[in-house]
Parts: sequence; structure tokens; C-alpha cells
Amino acid sequence: MNDELQQEETLSSEQPSKGKSLLSFVVMLAIVAALFFLLRTFVFVPYDIPSGSMEDTIMPGDMVFSEKISYYLRGPEQGDIVTFADPQVAGRTLIKRVIATGGQTVDFVDGNVVIDGVVQDEPYTQGKPSLPFDRTAPGVELSYPYTVPDGCIWVMGDNRTSSQDSRYFGAVKVSAVTGRASMIYWPLSDFKVF
Repeated sequence: MNDELQQEETLSSEQPSKGKSLLSFVVMLAIVAALFFLLRTFVFVPYDIPSGSMEDTIMPGDMVFSEKISYYLRGPEQGDIVTFADPQVAGRTLIKRVIATGGQTVDFVDGNVVIDGVVQDEPYTQGKPSLPFDRTAPGVELSYPYTVPDGCIWVMGDNRTSSQDSRYFGAVKVSAVTGRASMIYWPLSDFKVF
């Protein structure tokens, strides 16, 4: 019995070699990097919001997580706040609210958004009027009522008087959507789950 106890003490008091410690650290670092890559690629992406196009829902300087899991199971739905590849500037990501999906008709009447003939209740706009733009992006032609093509969504910023959105660049392909905004995580004073 004493021999077994001494053997256990001897095993537990042995120090790992510096080579083993370094190898363990490198392996742990590789695992953490791989997990970060997998999470960022398939689960969520953090974004820093630079503009006021989504005020007062999301403020400039807020940091938002955009999660990807929802859209593995379903497509973007009316009311979702989505991140997507900017159709005008390569490499830039935008964040807007889905107003209509493929097959739905968008119109503007008396400063209100009308989808399929129904005036939308949009408290997140803070009463700002929703009007079509006088001009669109080069090569984009829009007339209202506008039917959103299948496989596309119509997006608008909550700050309707200061948002370059589908009224400017047209419908966005669903394949350009990178995720659904799920929460504001920083600053803590603005913390919000969508």
C-alpha cells in the first residue's frame, strides 16, 4: 500500500518537459483558432454599426451579432433585421430590415409602406415618412407598385429619411444575405435581443 502511494506521489510530482508544454500550448491555440473560424463561418459574425440608417433600433457605434443558423432552416422573413452584401460596394456589408419577400408587392402611399395592399404598422420608424427616392442607383429602374422578384427581399432602414436601401438599389438577392441580426452586445447600455 505504501509503495502504491509513493508511486502516485512520484507520478503527480513529475514536471512535464518544456517541449510537451509548448506542444500542448500550440495544440490548444490551434483548437481555439479552429473553433473561432468555425463559429464565425457557420454560426455568427460581429459587426460594428457605422451609420444611423437603423436608428433608433440600432445606433451608430453599436456592436451587433448576426447569426447564420436561422437561415439554414428558413429564408428571411418580413420584419427580420438582416446583414447582406452591399449590391453597390464590393466587400461592404449592410444591415436593414426585411420589408417584403419574393412575390410581395411594395408601394408607398401618404408616407406609409403598403405591402400587398395593406398599410404596414411600423413603430420602429418613429413616425418618419416612408417615401420612394427621386433617383436610383445607376442601372436600377424602379416603379411602384413594385413586385419583389422570387429569390429576393426588399429591405429598408428603420431611419426612413436617412437610409440608402432598396428604394435606391432595388431588391436584394436572398443569396446575398449573410445572417440575421440577433442582438446588440455592446455597449451594454444598448444591449438588446431581436
